[in-house]
Amino acid sequence: MSSSDFPPVRAAGRGPAWYRGDCHVHSVHSDGELTPEALVAGARAVGLDFIATTEHNAAARPGVWGHLAADDFLILLGEEVTTRTGHWLALGIESGEVIDWNHQAGDGRTGACLDRVHRAGGVCVAAHPRAPYPSGDFMFPFPGFDVVEVWNGLWTSDRPWNADNDAALAEWARSLAADIRTGSWRPAMGNSDTHLEGQIGTPHTVVLAEELSTAAVLAGIRAGRSWIAESTDVEGSFTARADDRVAGLGERLATHGGQAEVRAAVRGVPAGTVGFHTDRGEVHQASLPEDGAGTVRWNTTAERSAFVRIEVRHPDGHAAALTNPIILA
Repeated sequence: MSSSDFPPVRAAGRGPAWYRGDCHVHSVHSDGELTPEALVAGARAVGLDFIATTEHNAAARPGVWGHLAADDFLILLGEEVTTRTGHWLALGIESGEVIDWNHQAGDGRTGACLDRVHRAGGVCVAAHPRAPYPSGDFMFPFPGFDVVEVWNGLWTSDRPWNADNDAALAEWARSLAADIRTGSWRPAMGNSDTHLEGQIGTPHTVVLAEELSTAAVLAGIRAGRSWIAESTDVEGSFTARADDRVAGLGERLATHGGQAEVRAAVRGVPAGTVGFHTDRGEVHQASLPEDGAGTVRWNTTAERSAFVRIEVRHPDGHAAALTNPIILA
């Protein structure tokens, strides 16, 4: 088997940068309607930098994806592990590797499957935890998984948001404060779960990575150095500052007992709202102008806020962007 049968694990990219990617897609090699060629063409057309192959209970086939990678486009290998008590994404697995799906919540076999992904340097994602169909509702406990897919675009109509995503986001948010205190919090991510034409990248995850490589992208996702965008039309910058110290998403800001200014700069959400959320719920909200571009600032302290995360929403309440937290100490 030639090394060109599978995509390379590194692309030239832009060096350290924010990269946009969709880590949950299906082709004709599982239950999708698009060829790998069409998926990659669609991803590149909407401005993505990477995707992950996630066929149901199957490895990426040799010779199918390798020729589609490019210097400016990365293809990660993965699998949607589809069990009777929930689905999860195994991202960054080895070429030809298949993770066993013959396990279910409470049977004691899930841990070995997660360990296998982790030994390969991969990331385990709890997929669409409140999906409205048999086996889609996630019954496994979150401990052991690295990331939660709080935003899944499959079961939506004109915009990639629905009540099931609201429920998944709320569940993740409720656990965040306790998990941050124990140092074991799980970042959020969003993916399209593409099966049909026109779904790719709605939503997707924007990741700060040292380079455009499998290892670097997964490191950014695992650390929560990421946010979720409805589409590539939505742009954002999210930071917190205390004196001359600045922290970004997934990072810890030392405030030394002083004030922290949290800043959200957003484009592409006309007349939207920017909400700041802490361990006390939503604590501040501001409106964006009609052209959708604006910067919102809010001050807090580590005593009042263990972390701050940001939700950007359209006037109808549908999400446009969600961030992972900035942790205050």
